[in-house]
Amino acid sequence: MTCGVPFCHVGCPLGNLIPEFNRLVFGGQWRKALETLLSTNNFPEFTGRICPAPCEASCTLAINTDPVTIESIEKAIVERGFDDGWIVPEPPETRTGKRVAVVGSGPAGLAAAQQLNRAGHLVTVFERADYIGGLLSVGIPEFKLEKNIVDRRVNLMRAEGIEFRTGINVGHDLPVADLQRDYDAILLAGGSTLARDLDLPGRDLEGIYPAVTFLSQQNRIVAGEQIQPADLITARGKDVVVLGGGDTGADCVGTSHRQGARSVHQFELLPEPPAERRPDNPWPYWPAILRTSSSHEEGGIRDYNILTQQFSGANGSVEKLHAVRLKWGPPDETGRPAMIKLPGSGFEIDTHLVLLALGFISPERSGMLEDLGVDLDPRGNVAVDSAMMTSIDGVFAAGDMARGQSLIVWAIALGRDAARGIDTYLMGSSQLPPSAATRSAITG
Repeated sequence: MTCGVPFCHVGCPLGNLIPEFNRLVFGGQWRKALETLLSTNNFPEFTGRICPAPCEASCTLAINTDPVTIESIEKAIVERGFDDGWIVPEPPETRTGKRVAVVGSGPAGLAAAQQLNRAGHLVTVFERADYIGGLLSVGIPEFKLEKNIVDRRVNLMRAEGIEFRTGINVGHDLPVADLQRDYDAILLAGGSTLARDLDLPGRDLEGIYPAVTFLSQQNRIVAGEQIQPADLITARGKDVVVLGGGDTGADCVGTSHRQGARSVHQFELLPEPPAERRPDNPWPYWPAILRTSSSHEEGGIRDYNILTQQFSGANGSVEKLHAVRLKWGPPDETGRPAMIKLPGSGFEIDTHLVLLALGFISPERSGMLEDLGVDLDPRGNVAVDSAMMTSIDGVFAAGDMARGQSLIVWAIALGRDAARGIDTYLMGSSQLPPSAATRSAITG
């Protein structure tokens, strides 16, 4: 590689050895490339499909041309590993006798569980849903991440000795005190699942749902579950409005198309991003530019600078969304641009399905977190120290539960760091490798 300083490392919180595995692939050393990739990334089959690839934004080539397609290379390496039989169960040779409970089976919980199992600890993963994988299984559409890819990895982890228990909501179905009694350490990896909502007139009308409710039900249908007609949320034949311009909103757009929506509008509160970097958004920072996914290419209308004001309907169901257009003025005393409603710009749009893709606020506090009494940070996330331990001895946290809503690479990185912290707590030291650029971000 002749890139000089590999700035891709700046963008990747996992610290993936990108120039190294690129060079190995170029030289035809695929198995060595796989070993290099897996040394820092537990699940490249996931990141190679759904990560937004901040490493590519930091690629040296991205200064003035297209970057190296790092994400595609990761996927090619790991799938070659599966196809050629190089990726097989690798249970630890010895066991420490220490027991660790991991609460939550998203990428953070899975990464920590795999690392802890490799260290020889007995790991049990508790998941309140019926499927292992967290948002990988219930939140991301099948057309972006096939669930057999998740199942393939989970089955490998089972074969390595990790126990998975589904349908158990710790703090409700199972007292957290039982975990504290039966396990030597606990990892909280339940995600940031308190969805942001809209407190507006008409919000209680039927037909307005959080995006994750809509997407998770579709994934259950694809998995073969039968949904009762009264509980079915479908876009078929309907005019759909998606509120929120991010990836989750795009997933709602694509799913609505597949369900046979009559029309799909995606509204965003903020202005339309530029096609190219602005001067105040230089390389190698993440480019705040307009992104068009395959879901957008399939159809629908995207619109920006729109503030929803209320919903209206009849017979208890939503029929219209009422909104006003905005312009953004100079920053106010908080440093944020002033939001100004444009006079005479109010409008309404027919809709019978509104999907709220507005992100998540924080972890849910009722149940497990309240029972434990862990300290929270100012944003409502679980506060942790440099070893990823909470304010309660022997209780750790990782992923979105500690950082807030973020990327899959951050979840995996924090899961790896939490595993190292737990291993050190249990054994006095750890041979598990740390990930890159995580502790400083968590501790501010």
